[in-house]
Amino acid sequence: MQILFYSFTESAKELKKVLTLAVTAILTAMNTVLGLFTIMIGEFIKIGFSFLAIGTAGMVYGPVVGGLLGGMGDILNYLIKPTGPFFPGFTLNAILTGIIYGLYLYKKPLSLRRVFWAKLTVVILVDLILTTQWLSVLYGKGFLVLLPMRTLKAIIMLPIETGILYLVLNRVAAVFSMKLTTASAKQ
Repeated sequence: MQILFYSFTESAKELKKVLTLAVTAILTAMNTVLGLFTIMIGEFIKIGFSFLAIGTAGMVYGPVVGGLLGGMGDILNYLIKPTGPFFPGFTLNAILTGIIYGLYLYKKPLSLRRVFWAKLTVVILVDLILTTQWLSVLYGKGFLVLLPMRTLKAIIMLPIETGILYLVLNRVAAVFSMKLTTASAKQ
């Protein structure tokens, strides 16, 4: 419990830094651009890449910033290119996604295993349970009717999205560690 509290307090402190706000704004813009490339497969399944920006914010700045970026990004994506009705549950999902990535990745060594567990947690809690529930409420379809096709999509996409996220985060970690090393060498 103390580790969770530490992650949230340290992440909240990040919001006081101008660099954090600037990079978060850029990541929010990236989230919005990536949201434009969402592929709809039928009425209930979509493949998107916004998780890359949210995962990056979670890794670099923690669960608070990741959650804020997720929520802001969801609302902006809806305003720019709605792919269905606005539903606050989906905004909650985006916030939870940022929080989960932040809890798994913030100030921790980056590994494929850690990224996999973060992505698996998002897939199970957010994609399969919550999103399926929200779709069930919105469209009047039974939860158990929607779950099998969403589970199949999750099984197919989990290794693909994990690999893509790991590659992106690995590059981001390399860039940020290089910048931090250069900044401390100048002092």
